[in-house]
Amino acid sequence: QVQLVESGGGLMQPGDSLRLSCAMSGRTGSSYVMGWFRQALGKEREFVAGISGSGGLTRYADSVKGRFTVSRDNAKNTVYLQMNSLKSEDTAVYYCAAANRARISTAAGAQDYWGQGTQVTVSS
Repeated sequence: QVQLVESGGGLMQPGDSLRLSCAMSGRTGSSYVMGWFRQALGKEREFVAGISGSGGLTRYADSVKGRFTVSRDNAKNTVYLQMNSLKSEDTAVYYCAAANRARISTAAGAQDYWGQGTQVTVSS
């Protein structure tokens, strides 16, 4: 079992930066591919970013490419999502996810564990 707890959400203005954290506990380690997803009100959960177990490979949704950066510190069992140049359309609940697989998957259904989510609101 893996437990995931997100933190760092908040109310931001367009253009601001914010860093989300996801603390892992339980059967953790570099064997888990980690991902960030988000779900806006009335919309389906969508892939944002993913990172391989070692941290050497990353993948991003086109909508956040160049603005968001995913990273992980396996010694601290923590995954991060650095979000820059925030836009109103980034408003959503952001979820951390873990998958016991070799490759990054953009499918929500392919994830094995989920955090409870953290709200990010971008508004002027």
